Amino acid sequence: MTHSKNNWLIPIAFTNIYVIWGITFLAISFGLKGFPPFILSGFRFLAAGILMLGYLTAKGEKANSVTNWRKNGITGILILTGGTGLVAWGEQYVTASEAAITIATGPFWFIAIDKKNWKYYFSDKFIPIGLAIGFIGLILFLKGSVNSNAHHSTVSESVRITAFIVLAISSVTWVLGSLYSKKNPASHSTFMNIAQQLIIAGIASFIIAFFRKEWNHFSITGIPLSAWLGLLFLIFFGSIVAYLSYIWLLSVKPAALVSTHTYINPIVTVISGWIIANQTINVSQLYGLSVILIGVLLTNITKYFKLSKRSKVKIRRVIRHVNRNSRPYQPI
Repeated sequence: MTHSKNNWLIPIAFTNIYVIWGITFLAISFGLKGFPPFILSGFRFLAAGILMLGYLTAKGEKANSVTNWRKNGITGILILTGGTGLVAWGEQYVTASEAAITIATGPFWFIAIDKKNWKYYFSDKFIPIGLAIGFIGLILFLKGSVNSNAHHSTVSESVRITAFIVLAISSVTWVLGSLYSKKNPASHSTFMNIAQQLIIAGIASFIIAFFRKEWNHFSITGIPLSAWLGLLFLIFFGSIVAYLSYIWLLSVKPAALVSTHTYINPIVTVISGWIIANQTINVSQLYGLSVILIGVLLTNITKYFKLSKRSKVKIRRVIRHVNRNSRPYQPI
């Protein structure tokens, strides 16, 4: 695909990862009305993976490399079963908005765990400042969340604290899976790798559900329509449309730009939760969210604006040009 012929797809893809992944947190809360967390995740991942694998196989693509299955299996278990499956578990005890905002701390964990690049990260003064501000925001948000139990009046404070800890762990497993995938890339096509990751993640989720005895009390006949709709949204939009949009955007746009979904998703979740599910967010949580987003922005500000010596020279040239000419400067 040439980029010039598909420029019109870029805003659509960004809309997908901004909006769909924001609504995904709400879809999980609906799915949990009829499915236990890891059974919900198992159906979500396995169905999406089988659909993708079937399509790719029909096109003639092979998936017979044991090594690639192993690599994608590890990635899928860490990113999807751990990273997303634990979110479903956590949303039993916190709202979708609370889960989305807690997950927004992901970039901090990435910087903290990616030890190989610490020298690069901490050579930029904005990164440690952003990290500190972000964690202050997380503390503010968690404080406001623990003190507000409006949507979970039957859930104890200690259980909600545990849920927030699990959600933080889910961010860590997502980062670990991402780093593993980067260092141990599989040789299939990107889409085939994703299909394998989804299938293994789905199987792993079902195994966890077995050991947690989720199957013992699960009845497919008593599932409400809202839970089915939530699951269908997760399969087709969360695990296929948005995930594919994300992977494609990484191939045509800078990763720093694509990663802005991290900041937008919680806002979409809060708004959609308020409109669709009557979920609210208190003032303390709102302050915490704002501080978290400021912190995450600071950790990436240098990448966004690229304030290198070369850029500064160009800026000075622009200023001189404007001073010499009465007409507005037109970039070449």
